[in-house]
Amino acid sequence: MPPSPSEPDEPLLRPREVAALFGVRPTTIARWARMGRLQPLRTPGGHRRYRASDLRELLALDEASAEQQQLEQDAARLYEQGWNIRQVADRFGSTYGSMRRILARHTTLRPRGGPERPGPNVKHHLSTDSPNDLAG
Repeated sequence: MPPSPSEPDEPLLRPREVAALFGVRPTTIARWARMGRLQPLRTPGGHRRYRASDLRELLALDEASAEQQQLEQDAARLYEQGWNIRQVADRFGSTYGSMRRILARHTTLRPRGGPERPGPNVKHHLSTDSPNDLAG
């Protein structure tokens, strides 16, 4: 059974008005209704209408999601500036494991164990003299 208006005077919006609120096309609104993301009311002619109160709730969820995305981008920015995962996690009040998963979605993680170190085949010489030249 389709939902009924909670208040008789509650404003009902047309799909194109809802689309303008969300910045999407009216076809997207119809798809969201089929998926169950939005619950339309039907006019006697069968047209979809949407309660303003339902849309306010959904917009609030989208705002919270946008805020979460911004926090994740801020965390990735700090990590890219040289902070380690533990420091970023502490800054955002998160656990190490969850912050590692968040950062892995947004950036390439550095190898564990600190800054990158040269491999075992890389030789460092203080001078260009060979050891044989120093012995003789």
